[in-house]
Amino acid sequence: MDGIDEGNVTAWLEANTPPIQGPLEFDLIAGGRSNLTYLVTDATGRRVVLRRPPVSHVLASAHDMGREHRIISALAGSPVPVAPALGFCDDVEVNGAPFYVMDFVDGHILRGVAEAEKLTVDQRRTAGEDLVDVMVALHAIDPDEVGLGDLGKKEDYVGRQLKRWHGQFQGSQDQEREAGVFRPAEIVDEVHDLLVAHKPQQQGASIAHGDYRLDNCMFGDDGKMIAVLDWELCTLGDALADLATMLMYWTDRDEAARSLLPAASTVEGFPTRAELAERYASKSSLDLTPLPYYMAFSHWRLACIMEGVFVRYATGAMGGGDEAKQAAIGMGGEVIRRAGLAKDLLDQM
Repeated sequence: MDGIDEGNVTAWLEANTPPIQGPLEFDLIAGGRSNLTYLVTDATGRRVVLRRPPVSHVLASAHDMGREHRIISALAGSPVPVAPALGFCDDVEVNGAPFYVMDFVDGHILRGVAEAEKLTVDQRRTAGEDLVDVMVALHAIDPDEVGLGDLGKKEDYVGRQLKRWHGQFQGSQDQEREAGVFRPAEIVDEVHDLLVAHKPQQQGASIAHGDYRLDNCMFGDDGKMIAVLDWELCTLGDALADLATMLMYWTDRDEAARSLLPAASTVEGFPTRAELAERYASKSSLDLTPLPYYMAFSHWRLACIMEGVFVRYATGAMGGGDEAKQAAIGMGGEVIRRAGLAKDLLDQM
């Protein structure tokens, strides 16, 4: 399988994550656009999950498997539910890149309407409310107390993120030029400059997930959250940026869908975006006045992330042939749209 050296990985898992027993079956889990995630099933039916970087065109520091493994290990036993970490391999001779393994958690990932409709109306309300409550719990954790105090600088999160993602965006564009798939996106640079000019003062420092949203979490049959997933963007920083990311991804029932498929949050029972923000405000001591800025920042950062996804699809790094190239065209347009939404919010401030 692409991205998996089955012989080497099987031997490593048998040696380091017992009681794994070969032969193993590897299945690429659909839905990820960055790091690759595989369901691994052993001869006894035991299931674990393996995460590794894309097979090529990896930007420096963007796919740090050791960092993800460290974070979920540190949060074990905290009020933030995570999949149990089982092991980390930094020997690239085993599988061509570092990877980590976590236990399989069986639950609902609410990516769309079909998945959301498996829950009742009341369970959807619970899921939406728990999404906020777990975020509040994450932001309340003292990074030093769980061994993550050195995960990143505690000050000027937005400033650091602006520098990082603008650099990633420029790096992606350089890759596009080298591969002959370049298309301009000057508005991303324009919005970057506006965000730098209007940056608010940070209110304290928290563990910031970086990509916290409904479909990056897993829920039980009762609607309660059982695992927060995809920690690759986590660092120390500004809690309002996390909140804005969640709200940016949220689609209310009376809004047009922001993707090709209707959003899970449009199904009856889920709270509205305003209700989510109100619930966060009621449980947190933070001042939400600068939230529109953070919403603009979140749209812009997503544009930069999508630029990286665009180059991976356009150059075939994510596989898929012609289908992947068509996905790249749509992704390129979304980069411009997200940057435009950010500029509109900033213009209204």
